[in-house]
Amino acid sequence: MRRHLLSAGDLSREDAVLVLDTAEEMRSLADRPIKKLPALRGRTVVNLFFEDSTRTRISFEAAAKRLSADVINFAAKGSSVSKGESLKDTALTLQAMGADAIVVRHHSSGAPHRLASAQWTHGSVINAGDGTHEHPTQALLDAFTMRRHLGDLDGRRVTIVGDVLHSRVARSNALLLSTLGAEVTLVGPPTLLPVGVASWPVHTSYDLDSSIVKSDAVMMLRVQRERMNESFFPSAREYSRRYGLDTRRMALLPDHTLVLHPGPMNRGMEISADVADSTRSVIVEQVSNGVAVRMAVLYLLLSGSNVPIETPVGES
Repeated sequence: MRRHLLSAGDLSREDAVLVLDTAEEMRSLADRPIKKLPALRGRTVVNLFFEDSTRTRISFEAAAKRLSADVINFAAKGSSVSKGESLKDTALTLQAMGADAIVVRHHSSGAPHRLASAQWTHGSVINAGDGTHEHPTQALLDAFTMRRHLGDLDGRRVTIVGDVLHSRVARSNALLLSTLGAEVTLVGPPTLLPVGVASWPVHTSYDLDSSIVKSDAVMMLRVQRERMNESFFPSAREYSRRYGLDTRRMALLPDHTLVLHPGPMNRGMEISADVADSTRSVIVEQVSNGVAVRMAVLYLLLSGSNVPIETPVGES
């Protein structure tokens, strides 16, 4: 593993498999009475969030605490950032506090890369979502969830549906899944597929029905209305009719096909409530798997992959 995790595209196949295999070991902790390892005792992990995301922040916090790290949560709202402090000054302040890892979520694409490349911190930088660019740990937890149900992802067909244009999850999944050998198809209206998508390692389609009938996994993306300053489709009803996953479309899926969603969901728009709550859905499992994957990332970045996973605290 490299020092930082900034992009899913930075991971080789060997790196990705190492994270997923390590996450499998971390996941086994959930079945133990004591769910805590001493691996990162004495290390400090800072959650530096310039953008709201309760789900991701709590997941990283739980992951760090289960590894016995000290955790500092830093939210931009109400902090010196809201008074005009720069990213550089914030990073230097955190470095002075002894941060070993900084988990960054930022509304500007490239902010974590800037933080890592400018040498403002001696610790590892983990991208927890930057603008509409990437969200690598989400892609890792999605791949982990698929692999637990489908086995090796080499040759598997994954369809990612919806607002690809504004989705950092779609980009990271496209890069990571292709690295793992999966065949990825992006489906959505032409207005919600980004310029340059032809250079991505994916297929594209505007027809959902023809794409899902051969899929091993279907991932529905949230329609990010907060990032839209113009109309990208005629109406919510029309979008749901053409690109929503409902009971009728679920009946078209092969029996083994998984349904995923990175959350939070717009129930009734990109996914119906009965599909979200069906036995096909692994959406809740994605959340729990996220803690194991982020534990693996923190462990590998801060301990080194050659360090054995230790016995849980309190066990012998």
